[in-house]
Amino acid sequence: MAGIYIHIPFCKKACHYCNFHFSTTPHQIVPMLASIAKEAILQKNYLSETIETVYFGGGTPSLLSTSQLGNLMSVIRAEYKIAPNAEITIETNPDDFEEDKLQAWKKIGINRLSIGIQSFVEADLQWMNRAHNALQADNCIRMAKANGFDNITIDLIYGTPTLSDEAWKENVEKALSLDIDHVSCYALTVEPKTGLAKMIQQKKIEDVDPDKQARHFSLLMGWLEDAGFEHYEISNFCKPGKKSKHNSNYWSGVDYLGLGPSAHSFNGKSRQWNIANNALYIQSLAKDQVPFELEELTDFQRINEYIMTSLRTMEGLSLDVIINKWGEKELAQILEIIRKPIAQGFMVHQNKSLILTNAGKLMADGIASDLFFI
Repeated sequence: MAGIYIHIPFCKKACHYCNFHFSTTPHQIVPMLASIAKEAILQKNYLSETIETVYFGGGTPSLLSTSQLGNLMSVIRAEYKIAPNAEITIETNPDDFEEDKLQAWKKIGINRLSIGIQSFVEADLQWMNRAHNALQADNCIRMAKANGFDNITIDLIYGTPTLSDEAWKENVEKALSLDIDHVSCYALTVEPKTGLAKMIQQKKIEDVDPDKQARHFSLLMGWLEDAGFEHYEISNFCKPGKKSKHNSNYWSGVDYLGLGPSAHSFNGKSRQWNIANNALYIQSLAKDQVPFELEELTDFQRINEYIMTSLRTMEGLSLDVIINKWGEKELAQILEIIRKPIAQGFMVHQNKSLILTNAGKLMADGIASDLFFI
């Protein structure tokens, strides 16, 4: 099985914290969609497997008209073998919800909604410069459920200066009260060259507090565990049976094709990424050229990627995979290094797998980097 990611690089407005590739100028939407459709045709031999997941991301793909989305999905179905039960996701913002649009999405085949709630707290939304308000954040979930969508995930951001521990708890409780089956939660990150980074540098707003973020994450793990959620990946929680197939495939090393500017593709041996420039992307596709850079992965890069992604999951790092794909020497090195995090209570070794504890999840990146081969 494989997946397709489609990057729609347009948004109504720029959130202060966002560093994804997007534009707030809509006049390029029509030529952009024609270019993405052409790329889908030119790249059809990249994946030979049946497509299990299709993911419309961005940007804000819910900005597109239903006919635009439908036309793009028709091209994907014509060029690729899509599984009958494929998970087809669209990222949406609460202010884009309309009943007619929801019904049209279902007819197109979209069966999963990823809603960028970020917060149910009005002050928090204003601080982030989000396009929606707290009432829309609540209403959009109710509207989606009323229109037959039962596979819904929401994004929440924690650790913002405006979000107290009490307000963070209210955010999580609100999600639970709305009977959400899947939640993705991210610590606010100050990325270079974003509006947030600039405002912090100019002392216009308060910087993030790492201790507060760690506390919010620890509280989150406890609350959602008590609510019966599986913490199946560092940033992702779900009720049993409600994992995201698309994102789970990323962490499992399944092949995927990325379409659109800045989109990444992976086939197990190499990684490639499209140019992050809308005008140049469109110009290249007009010449039947896909503008991407390619990196052939070394054995060290492949094992390091496996270490990094597997440790983020509830299944953990499989020692059988290490020895079967790489060998005894690599296994021995890993077993030597893990003595320390196991002794510190950050990791457990069970059923031939290395799994991070809740304490270890707070420092997952550092633990993974200690295991990297160089």
